[in-house]
Amino acid sequence: MSQDLRGALVGFCNPLLDISAVVDDDLLKQYNLKANDAILAAPEHVPLFQTLIDSYDAKFLPGGAGQNTLRGAQLLLPADSAVFMGAVGNDENAKRLQGAAAKAGLRTNYMVNAEKPTGTCALLITGPNRSMVANLSAAETYKFEHTKKPESWEVIEKAQVYYITGFFFTVSPDTIEAVAKHSLENNKTFTMNISAPFVPPVYKELVQKTMPYIDILFGNETEAASLAEAFGLDTTDIKVIAKKVADMPKNGSKPRMVVFTQGDKNTVVASGDSDSVRVYDVVPVPKEEIGDTNGAGDAFVAAFLAQHLQDKNVDLCVEAGHWLGGQVVRQIGPNYPEGELKFVQSGSFAPVYEKI
Repeated sequence: MSQDLRGALVGFCNPLLDISAVVDDDLLKQYNLKANDAILAAPEHVPLFQTLIDSYDAKFLPGGAGQNTLRGAQLLLPADSAVFMGAVGNDENAKRLQGAAAKAGLRTNYMVNAEKPTGTCALLITGPNRSMVANLSAAETYKFEHTKKPESWEVIEKAQVYYITGFFFTVSPDTIEAVAKHSLENNKTFTMNISAPFVPPVYKELVQKTMPYIDILFGNETEAASLAEAFGLDTTDIKVIAKKVADMPKNGSKPRMVVFTQGDKNTVVASGDSDSVRVYDVVPVPKEEIGDTNGAGDAFVAAFLAQHLQDKNVDLCVEAGHWLGGQVVRQIGPNYPEGELKFVQSGSFAPVYEKI
């Protein structure tokens, strides 16, 4: 890839203002929530957002998985490398999101819906777990017409790598399809994240339709298990799941890479052109240093893509992902440390190869 990285990374997702709080298991039970999950808010969840504000020490943080990832990537890349697209309202929360993006040097190209408020996401922290409940609001009104605008499509044409979260299947599958096809036709790199366990079963047809275009697929262990069940892969072994997904039919000449993280356990990488799966150990963060785990997965992808854009090998991409994820879990919420972020490779980081 060219090292002129201006506008090289473009991402799509639902920009949300996070309302984060440490809660107890009783609140999860009250709203029928799981300790480590991500769901869309149903009517019964609407009071939850105000409950966090009124009864807990809630923090307001710039969020949305894709925007978190693009912010982190931009912090590790040369100026003006990353651009984020999504829909927001015409309100103070949108200004907060744009301000956080600008602070990281991330360029935004928002579609603004003046009739709906900016989306929010409740983040319920219980120990090392986090349960996410998203009220998309303006975010779910993103229109393909915004993607097709000359000023938006020009951004897409300049990019080298695309990153779209599975959450965007709920909003604009037409955008996903158009960007995927453009990437294939121009020999660029199209990447996606499963993002949440509900995505593979609820949007199975769209996932199947999109999979042939995906050059790099990210996910965690629960999302991988959901994908395996939805696609009838008949295994619970995450290494086998990764390899089977890597081997699914693929458009173009690039082999698909599948990257599955497992928190403080190992990370698995499979590729369609290898019979072996790479398994990378994670150096655990001491428990006393953990703020919460929210945003660690987004940070992993951020650092992985930042290294990938700079033509680094897979080992370095994963090592950088582990490093930045470790930095973020030391914070409260999906925040990056203050000051300059600079990844320094260890020189001793290597996977174990397991034949599948």
